[in-house]
Amino acid sequence: MARKKVALQWIANDATRRATFKKRRKGLMKKASELATLCDVKACVVVYGEGESRPEVWPEAPGEAERVVARFKDVPELDQCKKMLDMEGYMRQQVDKLREHLHKAQRENREREAAILLHDAIAGRRPGLAGLSVEEVAGLGWMVEARIQAVRAAIGSLQGEGVQDVPPLPAAPAMQPSPLPLVPYSAGAGGGGHSRDMMMMMMQVPHPQGWMMAGGRDIGALAYSGVAGAGAAGGDMPPQFGGGVGFGFAWPDASQSFPSM
Repeated sequence: MARKKVALQWIANDATRRATFKKRRKGLMKKASELATLCDVKACVVVYGEGESRPEVWPEAPGEAERVVARFKDVPELDQCKKMLDMEGYMRQQVDKLREHLHKAQRENREREAAILLHDAIAGRRPGLAGLSVEEVAGLGWMVEARIQAVRAAIGSLQGEGVQDVPPLPAAPAMQPSPLPLVPYSAGAGGGGHSRDMMMMMMQVPHPQGWMMAGGRDIGALAYSGVAGAGAAGGDMPPQFGGGVGFGFAWPDASQSFPSM
């Protein structure tokens, strides 16, 4: 369990003060001994108790504390004052610290009062800022200007982040026509090895859209003609595949899919 923080002020009760003095003096001597042992430095402690004629000294060895004090006195006076802290200096430090806290609290109170006046003016509870002193009007103006600057700074920050964080749009990939799948076929009567090679090339390479509609016939008629074994030299075939060469698709059981001629 953590020890409760003790208020740093004079203890009014005599018995409590004497007990605290003995306990703290013993702890101070122990800390000085640890510092000298761990860091290998020369140190000494001289403490005069309340109503005591002889001080408590550490180190207890004769002449050790006197040598440390003599070494300190050999240092120039200007250097001695740099790190020296007596009771007066300690109290000055405490007063300066409390004064700083007071100024901070007063500044925060003025800012809160100006914020309340600003809210009242926006809500219409103070038309024309009537009844305000010169200091209150000045504080209100300072508050408005500070809020405007804060809003402008936030807008500028957001705009800067928006310009930097937006990545460029990726380029659209080029559309490539997908090759047509290979379809089983059977050569007609006028085919041959050369005709089969040409048919394979025709099935692998995409053809211009609409060539199967030439001559006014549809794709159903073209497939039907192939199954029936009719020659397709001309109307329904591209010009490069003319010349009386006939081709047909090998549909399973074609007689069930199409009526006989």
